Amino acid sequence: MADNKHPSVDRRSLVAGGLVAGGVMAGGIMLAAATPPAQAGVAPEQAAAPGPGAASGQIVAEEHWAKKGKVDLYLYRKRVDDGVARPVLFLAHGSSFSGRGGFDLAVPGHPDYSFMDAFARFGFDVWTMDHENYGRSTRGTGSNSDMMSGVADLEAAMPVVERVTGQKRIRLKGQSSGAIRAGVFTMRNPERVERLILDAFTWTGENAPEIMRRREQVATYRASPVRKMTRETFVGIFTRDDPSTFEAAVPAALADYELALGDTAPSGSYLDMAVAMPMVDPAKIPCPVLMTRAETDGNATDAELLEFFGKLPSRDKQFVMLRGVAHVAVLGTNRKRVWHVMREFLTLPDLVGA
Repeated sequence: MADNKHPSVDRRSLVAGGLVAGGVMAGGIMLAAATPPAQAGVAPEQAAAPGPGAASGQIVAEEHWAKKGKVDLYLYRKRVDDGVARPVLFLAHGSSFSGRGGFDLAVPGHPDYSFMDAFARFGFDVWTMDHENYGRSTRGTGSNSDMMSGVADLEAAMPVVERVTGQKRIRLKGQSSGAIRAGVFTMRNPERVERLILDAFTWTGENAPEIMRRREQVATYRASPVRKMTRETFVGIFTRDDPSTFEAAVPAALADYELALGDTAPSGSYLDMAVAMPMVDPAKIPCPVLMTRAETDGNATDAELLEFFGKLPSRDKQFVMLRGVAHVAVLGTNRKRVWHVMREFLTLPDLVGA
């Protein structure tokens, strides 16, 4: 079984954007030392207040590890180091790239693509992870890392998050197949999720162009636990819906990051989205929910998503349709419009009784 985990380094020897010596800071962001799986975690913090305020100061990043059987799962955290306990926002990635690739991407010459940096500045303690066979987590396990494997990854990660932050309840955002994993996780662990964001979600996939295409490839996905990834694959993720919604430097930077870690991605979530939908039962999600729907996204239809939204039991829910964005909206040219909507939902004041 191959393992892509990096060896531990001295604290302050890593800086966002790459390895450097001596703890030099770049852009006010410092990455703390990677913690080996056997020693993951730091002293718990006090529970966070319900509503975060904007944070100023140095953004600190940390690496942590969770265990799922023999699999080492890589966790990554970013927050403003100002001594204030912040509410946890956990991000679940999609089918074709890892947590840091999708949510903390550095695009040379194009600033402000890191979702994690933005929401750390908004006042959150932001976490993500690489699922089994993605990014820095254990790779080459032979598993196709299907949806339920990803849910088990999230369940393995939560005790680490709770130990480090002192917080059991989180705000959870999933993107694409990560939204499906996040939805199933919430069904199974409703006590852990305070608010849920389903971004680029698929419920049934009926009549959605990309899901119909995947149904034609079921035999291929069943034949191998992994899909080959190339630079062209990453470009295609952005061009398939609306090429006008992204900068060409973005898929190039994403390919640089991901292909340095491995040239395959698991096939399990693609297979599940073709043959196993729906996996999320809206009636079993009790918390407030935000659904964000791009102007162009072949992974779902408006009709299925609106039907799902109508079945959510909470009356504290939002469905937002946005122009100028496609499937990977958080890495598009209009990403800050998406961030705005998500921030407003996550910071909505608590309901006050009469």
